[in-house]
Amino acid sequence: MKLIIAIFITLSLYADVKQNMFNLYQNQKYEEVCGLGFDNFNSFKQDEDFVSLYAFSCLNSDYIDRLSIPIAILKYTSESRSNSAYFSVILMQKKLLYHALVDSYKLSSLELPTTDYVLSKVFDLYASLGDHDSRTFYLFDDKNDKKLTYKLYLTKDDKLSKIVIEEFYDTIIIKQHVYW
Repeated sequence: MKLIIAIFITLSLYADVKQNMFNLYQNQKYEEVCGLGFDNFNSFKQDEDFVSLYAFSCLNSDYIDRLSIPIAILKYTSESRSNSAYFSVILMQKKLLYHALVDSYKLSSLELPTTDYVLSKVFDLYASLGDHDSRTFYLFDDKNDKKLTYKLYLTKDDKLSKIVIEEFYDTIIIKQHVYW
């Protein structure tokens, strides 16, 4: 009897975690969902709905490096494989953009898939510059919204440079994304 109660409590706790994550996601509390998913990942790693929710939350909170494990896990359904490919493109673009900005790697010869995610948009705009002299920062106009502008630059500390993308609507900053 005690075993049945313990199993019931355990299942209830797991269901509560997933429901809590889903509620937080609907309220755009992406960083909280990413943290909850990270803390409970081992318990739910076989649940592709959980893994996708976790990965999209981490993406929306700019924890792109947390996508690598979901990319490998999401493979059993068409939707999961699609999500995995989407996350793969964004992670690859982040790595290539970082390589280009830090090491002067040329992106202009690459033809890659893209997404609607802000990093993908900036990656495409940067790659379309072709060969150019390195700059302190880059300003790009959104192709679909004339009032939306992106500022791309690197910040440097003792150990690591970070990519910064600032989104502006007219002249007002609406979001800053930082990636390493």
